[in-house]
Amino acid sequence: MTRGERGVQSSAGKLIKPSEPLFPKTSHQTDLSQKLSLCSKLCFAIGGAPKEVASSATAFFLQIYLLDVAQINAVQASMVLFIGKAWGAVTDPIVGFFITKSRWTKIGRLMPWMLGCTPFLVVSYFYLWFVPPFSSGRFVWYLGFYCLYQTLITCFHVPYSALTMFLSTDQKERDSATAYRMTMEVLGTLVGAAIQGQIVASAHTLKHCPTHNTSAGYLGNSSGKEVYMIAAGVIGGVFLICTVVMFLGVKERDDPYAPKTEKQIPFHQAFILVMRHGPYLTLTAAFLFITVAIQLIQSNFVLFCTYAADLSEHFQNIVLTILVSAVISIPLWQWFLQRFGKKTAAFCGITWIMPFTMMLVFIPNVVVAYVVAVSSGLSVAASLLLPWSMLPDVVDDFRLANPFSKGHEAIFYSFYVFFTKFAAGISLGVSNLCLEFAGYDTGACKQPAPVVYTLKLLIGAAPVAFIVTGLMILLLYPISEDVRLRNKLCECIGLPATGYYCDSEVTFYRHFKPNTI
Repeated sequence: MTRGERGVQSSAGKLIKPSEPLFPKTSHQTDLSQKLSLCSKLCFAIGGAPKEVASSATAFFLQIYLLDVAQINAVQASMVLFIGKAWGAVTDPIVGFFITKSRWTKIGRLMPWMLGCTPFLVVSYFYLWFVPPFSSGRFVWYLGFYCLYQTLITCFHVPYSALTMFLSTDQKERDSATAYRMTMEVLGTLVGAAIQGQIVASAHTLKHCPTHNTSAGYLGNSSGKEVYMIAAGVIGGVFLICTVVMFLGVKERDDPYAPKTEKQIPFHQAFILVMRHGPYLTLTAAFLFITVAIQLIQSNFVLFCTYAADLSEHFQNIVLTILVSAVISIPLWQWFLQRFGKKTAAFCGITWIMPFTMMLVFIPNVVVAYVVAVSSGLSVAASLLLPWSMLPDVVDDFRLANPFSKGHEAIFYSFYVFFTKFAAGISLGVSNLCLEFAGYDTGACKQPAPVVYTLKLLIGAAPVAFIVTGLMILLLYPISEDVRLRNKLCECIGLPATGYYCDSEVTFYRHFKPNTI
């Protein structure tokens, strides 16, 4: 008998034939299960790089740019960062809703979103780094363009993330494509930090500061403004090139997971089903806290190096060291999660950063900074790779638990990004308010002691607390490697994820045909 026709022995010894598959395979679906070409994986991965290039630049430099180059006060900067992130979070489910209602076109259902928003995204990004000639309305300027940028980056990122589910039905192929994507995205983060850091480094050196502390705005000069505009133009060009490469090299397939005659359930009912799915809530909550921790370190790291650690002449190279370490370690974590499981990889990878960030806080010198940078890169890679590798497993689990509910991948991805963005926005806003209450002096060469102490808390104790909370929640994540195996086999043979038939198939293949798994 074939794999999908083999009978199962009941407890009475009679041969029972499994029911017909819930998702009969068509030739189109069988083709989707084949291996992805190296070219397709690379082009898919390149498509995700420009978003990370821009995100890296904003994560590391937007806060200090608003404070010391645009010279808006810390309260206004916190409002720009928080409202912008919150607005971006709100637009995620809205875009996800419209994507689910989008019709199939000649180039796909997701690809038109990414291609259509890219030119406007590049323009909004450039003006985010432009200092207008007026000073009284700068807060409104940056708030408006940051919200516009967040809207457009959402229109790009949500369909791009959901595209993972339409590359292949094979878990290993999706994990492989995700590993390529994460490697390229970390490389994009590296490129973004390199471009932004090396171009704008001259705007943040303290060599030309007077010996006495002053808040006269030493960074408010025209050269400081111009270098940020140059960096924005270069990153905008990278965005356009990578999007074109993705379009030319990736073929989006129509939904292979359910019959085309099946009607979609209403959006609000699908949303309720997704929000009731326990593995999704657990995964999202866990990485929400972990993402907040990484975001706190990213957004305050340049300020910490400049004002709390006396490393202003090294910060761009330290940032590059972190990201190079992350790029190199992505293949390591991909091997590790395949060998020991994704949940184990998440715990081992993310806990690594905690002792080293505390070390930098208590021993802020150049040698320690570079040691910490290399070690922290391992955790940054794990925090980027693992959630996007685990989320497709959650979607598979949902499909098998709800076999007649189709086309909701965008809900999973958009609301995951919504929750993490919203939490990150709150953390950024609160961190800026903490600096304001501590007495941050905009444009000054030296900050008062309370500001230095606050930066140490934002780099050390606060991220550690968030990471510990996230890992405690991750303990409750129910999709182990055995569950992943069960879901994979049941999806292949067309059986429900629970019940006697599927469990018997899993036992059979684990013991008698392990090489087919």
